[in-house]
Order: sequence, then structure tokens, then C-alpha cells
Amino acid sequence: MSDVTFYRHEALPFLEAKRCLKSDLAYQKHFHEEYSIGLIDKGVTNAWCDGTMHRVEDGKAISFPPMMLHACQPETGMEWNYKMLFVKQAWLEQLDLEQRERDQLHIPFLLAEDKNRVCRYRINQTMEAFMGNGSPLEIETAMIELIHDLVSRNASDLVHEIQQGKQDQKYVKLVQDYMHEHFTEKLTMEELENVTGISRFHLIRLFKRWNHLPPHAYQNLLRINYAKAELMKRRPIADIATDAGFYDQSHFARTFGRIVGATPYSYALSS
Repeated sequence: MSDVTFYRHEALPFLEAKRCLKSDLAYQKHFHEEYSIGLIDKGVTNAWCDGTMHRVEDGKAISFPPMMLHACQPETGMEWNYKMLFVKQAWLEQLDLEQRERDQLHIPFLLAEDKNRVCRYRINQTMEAFMGNGSPLEIETAMIELIHDLVSRNASDLVHEIQQGKQDQKYVKLVQDYMHEHFTEKLTMEELENVTGISRFHLIRLFKRWNHLPPHAYQNLLRINYAKAELMKRRPIADIATDAGFYDQSHFARTFGRIVGATPYSYALSS
């Protein structure tokens, strides 16, 4: 078995599973367009999430809302294994959740012990169905049961603290929206300055305050998320690298590996 394996089912395009058995694999700051739910099977990782560091031990479930910046650094000298599920937002919207439940999906980070135990079981149930070539009905049923347990109310859950709104945030939102529309292009600070109407000196400071990344790193994350979707279509890697805006395939492969934990080729071949 590969150190990093991805699982997909053609009948369930909204869902992707990942299993990592590589103890020395660390992830730099990144985000996913999907809602992501993970389970640490062995070892301990130091999880940085949007400005806050948490120590996550084996047996703990952890979740990240879409577009939430995070990074993981396993502690050295011990085996580190984990599972991860990536769920597209469009599918979650079809579940007809109540407003409170939809809000809940945007804040759980580390779960209280009783709730963690139930969700750990559900994550393993979903992964076992994937890895055992379970039917689409079995896999999706397990996934729905997991979401149901995740959105259940528990006052002792450790949640992500969302920054309070500030006037400056509107400038950051303008940059984000522009970058989402033009991430494959060779953007310049002059362009971003023109979009916001404030100096690039202040823009960099504001962007990093709200995103914990400079604009170029944020752009690379958008490019990698685009590339992941294109790789699943079995397109030539060189074409995807060019379309995503990377100056060559080598640069694309290095960036992809640091963020995804696998080469573009192995990601495309995973089933």
C-alpha cells in the first residue's frame, strides 16, 4: 500500500477520502475548497489553524470548514497515521440542514470526548466502506450519519474563533474575489492595488492579518485546488500545470507535493 492513498467512487463525485501512513509528512499552510474531516490514528500532530496552534493526539477527530487556512506538523520520533474525508459544499447544501446545523459545520475544530468517540466510529465506518469497495449507498449512508453526529450540539466542543468584522476586511474580500477569478494569471501588486484603491504596502499587511498568508501563497493554493479537480479528469499533467498558471511542470510538482502530500501523477492514479 502506498504511503499516501486517495479513494474515490465515480458515483460519488462529491466525496474524496485520503489515508496517510507517512510519518514524516508535514503540510505547510493551505486550505481546501471542500469541508474536510480528519482522524489521527497514530501519533501526535501540532495543528495550526488560522492563527491558533493545537496539539492533536491519536484518536482525535478534527475538522476544517472550507477555505480555512491550516497546517500540520507531526511530532518527530513517532509513527503518525491519519485519515481524511473531503466533502464538496454542494452536497452538504442538499442535506436540507437547519440553519443552526449549517452554522455548526463552519465552526467545529476539535470535538468533546463523547462526540469525538461517535465521530471517530463514523469516520472509520466511511473509510472502511471506501477501502472495501463498498456500494455507493453504503458509503453515502455512512457519510450522512457522520455529518449528523458532527452537527449535533455539544457545548464543550473546542471551536474555531472567527475574527470579528472590521472595516479593513472589505479590502481583503475584494482581493480574494479578484484572485478567485484570475488565479491562473500572472497577477501583480499593482493590479491588486487598483482593485482595492489602497496602497500595496497597507494591502499586504491587511491581507496577511486576515489570511495568515501573503497574496502569492494564497494564489498558489487556488491553483493547486484547481489542479486537483483537473487531475481527476485524467488530463495530461503538463497541460494542467500550464493552465493553472505554473511556469513549468517541475514547479507545479514541487508545489503540489508540499500542499497535497503526493505527486500529481500518484494523485491522478489513486482510485
